[in-house]
Amino acid sequence: MVKTVKSLFGERTIAFETWGDPDAHPVFLLHGTPGSRLGPRLRTFDLHKLGVRLIAYDRPGYGGSDRHEHRRVVHAAEDVAAIAEKLDLKKYSVVGRSGGAPHALACAARNIGSQVASVAALVSLAPPKPDNEDDSPGDAATDGLDWPEWHRDMSESNVSTYELLRRHAPDVTELGALLARNAETIRRDPTVFLASLRGEMPSVDRVIVEDAGIRQALLRNYLSAVGEGEAVDPRAPMGWVDDLVAFQRPWGFDLKDIDRSVPVMLWHGEHDVFAPVAHFHWLAKKIPSATPKLQPSAAHFAALPALPQVLAWARDEAGPS
Repeated sequence: MVKTVKSLFGERTIAFETWGDPDAHPVFLLHGTPGSRLGPRLRTFDLHKLGVRLIAYDRPGYGGSDRHEHRRVVHAAEDVAAIAEKLDLKKYSVVGRSGGAPHALACAARNIGSQVASVAALVSLAPPKPDNEDDSPGDAATDGLDWPEWHRDMSESNVSTYELLRRHAPDVTELGALLARNAETIRRDPTVFLASLRGEMPSVDRVIVEDAGIRQALLRNYLSAVGEGEAVDPRAPMGWVDDLVAFQRPWGFDLKDIDRSVPVMLWHGEHDVFAPVAHFHWLAKKIPSATPKLQPSAAHFAALPALPQVLAWARDEAGPS
């Protein structure tokens, strides 16, 4: 059942859900881009077997969560902390996949209340190097992956979308128009959107998304990310827009700020075309305390069948309650 909580400063509503044993170790699962709290996850029965209480929320601008204008990646740590406070959690883990992965790293860096016990970032992007110092606020990292390397070996659709954003920044009108068209395609038939992604996937990813259960979970995720029905706002899906803007701007924290007392795993597929492997190598170099796990025969969507093992790792690394 969906629940809501106010953000730490009380100005926004955040929608979230929980599954599994309420007395088991709590793990936040941060969804991809576009996505929502209804993104791919384990069944309740499997969560009970793992000893994990799963918590997922809609990032601002998605689903039932109010938009957070000008948000940065770092702000996810505050939203996770607000939900943790609502649930009276004393210690929890955070697992982020794809677009959720940078936000998971933010939780490790901020570690609000010293309550973050372990973090896993699956198929994560790396931050880009700012074009100039004016792009970076005083409290944010100025280090990042050079743009030519950032998009090397990336899917053509991702590159063109990010180049559109960079070309018009800070104006997001053109990006919003593009994503509004994508959102309308998803509302009409989310299989068309998945098919467009499938056309760019390496063969190892295509096999994974052909699994009936994973396919259905992805379709539900994309549809819930942009809404459905005649009453849906036809304008740009701002959660999606704000995600892409946040990834391209300084994240709001330095990777060197990641709390070394928090175990961190970086999980990646070598053949990923949505978050190329150069991003993984850069992050692993910048977070020397992290445990890097590179899968040589995997790509982006292999993070979905890997979730049970990653959740078990997060549970075990968190230690006793």
